[in-house]
Amino acid sequence: MSQAPGAQPNQPSVYHERQRLELCAVHALNNVLQQQLFSQEAADEICKRLAPDSRLNPHRSLLGTGNYDVNVIMAALQGLGLAAVWWDRRRPLSQLALPQVLGLILNLPSPVSLGLLSLPLRRRHWVALRQVDGVYYNLDSKLRAPEALGDEDGVRAFLAAALAQGLCEVLLVVTKEVEEKGCWLRTD
Repeated sequence: MSQAPGAQPNQPSVYHERQRLELCAVHALNNVLQQQLFSQEAADEICKRLAPDSRLNPHRSLLGTGNYDVNVIMAALQGLGLAAVWWDRRRPLSQLALPQVLGLILNLPSPVSLGLLSLPLRRRHWVALRQVDGVYYNLDSKLRAPEALGDEDGVRAFLAAALAQGLCEVLLVVTKEVEEKGCWLRTD
């Protein structure tokens, strides 16, 4: 099997979708799950199930370009037998049992730009973090390629910086069993 030009020998293959429209929630789901499991159509179907009698669906953009809310992410994960657990930002990150966590999805403020012009506005943006072959990656769909964060200390440093900026929410993507047992949280 040949490697892609510029690829390093033994470098892990990391799945990474790039930003399209306002589909960062779909990209974050696929990136955290490391495969394309969701599409805009699938997310729109979830929106319809969440608000079947709504003319204007409150879980997505009025323009139909995405901008899905946390309910869509949670329902998508539940459909796969997974769960999203809110991380209480008041807890020290040392209590986060990363080996029990499949991945993380962050909701961050993101600058708005029109071409090269940056506007003084901020919108919400979904970002996935995931470990692949022992290395944690920032799988932000706005990045050209995955950004290696390193080991557990690297991902904790990234999370600490994101949480320190304020207005950051963190969802832990875990199995139902981990959610039920609460073992995503260290108690020692």
